[in-house]
Amino acid sequence: MPEDDVRKRAHALWEEADKPQGREQEFWLEAERQLGEAMVQHELRTPDTL
Repeated sequence: MPEDDVRKRAHALWEEADKPQGREQEFWLEAERQLGEAMVQHELRTPDTL
């Protein structure tokens, strides 16, 4: 997954959490998890599950 996508999602998560300091890695890892999960769900779609 593109690093820019992770950066954007992590930033959005950070803003949603009221911009706490010192938790950058937490938001980065959560963004990677969410985007990875979305990719898997997309790959598992078939014409029968749309």
